[in-house]
Amino acid sequence: MVGRKMKFGAFIAPFHPLDENPTLALERDLELVQHMDNLGYDEAWIGEHHSAGYELIASPELFIATAAERTRTIKLGTGVSSLPYHHPLMLADRINQLDHITRGRVMFGAGPGSLPSDAFMMGIEVAKQRDMMDEALEAIVPLLRGETVNMKTDWFELRDARLQMTPWSRPNVDIAIASTVSPTGATAAGRHGVGLLSIGATSQGGFNALASNWGIAEKIAKENGNQVSRDDWRLVGPVHVAETREKARENVRFGLEKWLFYFREVAALPLAPTDGSDPVDALIESGMAVIGTPDDCIAQIQRLQEQSGGFGTFLQMAHNWADFAETKRSYELIARYVMPHFQETNVNRGLSLDWARKNREGFIGEAMMAVGSRVAKHIEQHGTEDISPEILEAMGMKKTDAAE
Repeated sequence: MVGRKMKFGAFIAPFHPLDENPTLALERDLELVQHMDNLGYDEAWIGEHHSAGYELIASPELFIATAAERTRTIKLGTGVSSLPYHHPLMLADRINQLDHITRGRVMFGAGPGSLPSDAFMMGIEVAKQRDMMDEALEAIVPLLRGETVNMKTDWFELRDARLQMTPWSRPNVDIAIASTVSPTGATAAGRHGVGLLSIGATSQGGFNALASNWGIAEKIAKENGNQVSRDDWRLVGPVHVAETREKARENVRFGLEKWLFYFREVAALPLAPTDGSDPVDALIESGMAVIGTPDDCIAQIQRLQEQSGGFGTFLQMAHNWADFAETKRSYELIARYVMPHFQETNVNRGLSLDWARKNREGFIGEAMMAVGSRVAKHIEQHGTEDISPEILEAMGMKKTDAAE
């Protein structure tokens, strides 16, 4: 019997440098989701950002509504909705509407907001964002389950608040809380009994915190009478693969430096060396990224499985390191060679091949006997004139003009 089926998808912030047409960049993001849908990917998570120039999608809900019309089966999530930026009732209502429009293909990812510049423009104190996220979740989760909520905080109020439409998905849409290194996301996931979205799973800090954060989620869930499932745990990491390691390295020279510039100068994350050494080597050697072959991607996912103890979905971090043609090729290679490895889609094929190979001699013998009996019957009735010499030789016979 085959085991549980690992899911695959992408976490699309997205990241677009300032030297290109932003309208066309958004269109490529939509085309990428369409491409993933055609290849059989399970999920795409779409970010929300409002400043800093690179991460262009302001409303994941609008993007999801558009992408839903262009796709068939892929599920589409907010990756993530920044809860302090929205009144909980308004956000829950939009997600619920998408749940109906997509017939259950929408997912709700939640976080405190990742760019301090976004919060600054709205007059929100960065130090309060995680508390605001926790407060919003106390309202949004029951709202998405069709419950009535009364709640008052120093930044929103709900009075007999409920969604007009009963949720399409029961008991609610898939919900996942963003997590990096701190236990904030894991604690929230456990408190509400929902999924965990480990965005920095391959960074040094995020990787080291995987097992402990899951332990926190399980502990808090138990304390609150909930359960959390590893099947609802999603891990994110950057990947680019090609037919060879050399080709993969060549491909990412297209856009890697522009991506690193954003994180060095704006997001201020130490993702690459500043001593002049090769950033490709640094990203690979640190375990942060896969830049190589499908086999290298398989090894990375196995490494994450061992460190975490098991998870449900691997999400590629969309990064635009390669040009669009090679990016799509990378997604295709992962669908062709990585996904089957973890989804065991070739197990029965392999068993069938081994069985047929093992019994080949007997099967061929029976087939030859069946063919031989038909040939013999034909010769008996019509002679050997229209039988090829090769077949007659194989049967130990010679051509004659009439049946004997």
